[in-house]
Amino acid sequence: MATTAKVDNEELRRLKEVDIDQAPARRHVRDSLKDIQHNLDHILLKTPGDGIKTKESYEVNSRGVEIFSKSWLPEASKPRALVCFCHGYGDTCTFFFEGIARRLALSGYGVFAMDYPGFGLSEGLHGYIPSFDLLVDDVIEHYSTIKENPEFSSLPSFLFGQSMGGAVSLKIHFKQPNAWTGAVLVAPMCKIADDMVPPPVLKQILIGLANVLPRHKLVPQKDIAEAAFRDLRKRHMTPYNIICYSDKPRLRTAVEMLRTTQEIERQLQQVSLPILILHGEADTVTDPSVSRELYEKAKSSDKKIVLYEEAYHSLLEGEPDEMILRVLSDIISWLDDHSLPAQAEEPLVTSTS
Repeated sequence: MATTAKVDNEELRRLKEVDIDQAPARRHVRDSLKDIQHNLDHILLKTPGDGIKTKESYEVNSRGVEIFSKSWLPEASKPRALVCFCHGYGDTCTFFFEGIARRLALSGYGVFAMDYPGFGLSEGLHGYIPSFDLLVDDVIEHYSTIKENPEFSSLPSFLFGQSMGGAVSLKIHFKQPNAWTGAVLVAPMCKIADDMVPPPVLKQILIGLANVLPRHKLVPQKDIAEAAFRDLRKRHMTPYNIICYSDKPRLRTAVEMLRTTQEIERQLQQVSLPILILHGEADTVTDPSVSRELYEKAKSSDKKIVLYEEAYHSLLEGEPDEMILRVLSDIISWLDDHSLPAQAEEPLVTSTS
């Protein structure tokens, strides 16, 4: 085992020196690390893939951007509903999410995921968001095509957003208020935690610089893995998700994320679809108090919030195994309840701590 770990670390160091600003390099690095990643001792990565059909695709969208996507479908039966994943800023639709998707597929759900332009294996400058609204439009286009497939068009469909993906999910809902059966929001980025935002004077300087040097990485940032992962052993696995963006945020990206969270915070009362909100009470990356505010202000007649005591930001990847299993169970139970046709007639409002 020690020899294997040494080889792994040497390979990881070598790959970390590769410039992955563009998609071809990220794809090469991901292929080189696949076997090592699958053998990591993480509860998600140990989820069996038996009985699941998976498919990876590269397709050029209407803006001419090549998008990477992946699906996980139950092999022996038609899915009971679709779950469309929106990943976080420091994440991709592969690696840790593979285990989450398998758990959902084994529970009977068809799971679909994509990397945003500039993230993961999709085309674009790494970690660069020139327009959050364009990113949201790309996600809507991709998932609309899936939902229109005759094989799936009659099925309930759910958004599943983590962190920044929670902001993406809410923006999708604002643009398509009646298109989704519900949404699962895990530590949604409705507001960036105050201590993750630069001081006001520096923030104004950075906003000005973003107009001149939009792609430059000048925004200071704390160690996200340290802030997001409570379990130290799991935190040490994050470098193996090498294609996720972990450098300083690019100026335009930071400004777009800040603008988007401010916009969402002003529109919380417009949320009308059934929602499950999950947040760690000790989260210092996205603000759990705004998740409470989302729960209180949303006009949804069917809404539920679960706040996990002592839990950090990465509820599904960075917590002790028992917490990860609890969060997964909460998600699957809610999806099960909301995939039943009769559920639409029985609105439910609950809050759990």
